[in-house]
Amino acid sequence: MADIFQITPKLVVGDGAAALAFYTAALGATVEESYTVDGRIVHATVTVGELRFELKDAGDGDPAPTPGQHPPVLMSLGVTDADGVTERLLAAGASVVYPVADREYGSRGGRVADPFGHHWMVSAPLETLTPDEVQARLDAMS
Repeated sequence: MADIFQITPKLVVGDGAAALAFYTAALGATVEESYTVDGRIVHATVTVGELRFELKDAGDGDPAPTPGQHPPVLMSLGVTDADGVTERLLAAGASVVYPVADREYGSRGGRVADPFGHHWMVSAPLETLTPDEVQARLDAMS
């Protein structure tokens, strides 16, 4: 069997140009490549530091999520400053889904929805816990 060397999430959006502008402003992203057909972005690669994701405009059987409805996939950002990154996302046009707070599982984080319907979980480590410690804390909540 061939080795898998990479998994890259690809976001489908209603307005690719606006999405690229949002991710550049909110995440400090760099657009590495962007290709269009008839004015629609059919593929763009975006990097944030050493991380990358792709996006395309809706069409060709790929629907964009509807803003205000829960998307089928969540993007998760590991960061050093959850409050700072969340503030950048909000300043660029995202909205709060869950406010940033200290979480029982040893991190500080929250969730925002971008203007294109995608949810971004933002999380910064507060402490190092074993899987058993995390589960015990979650069990204590119920």
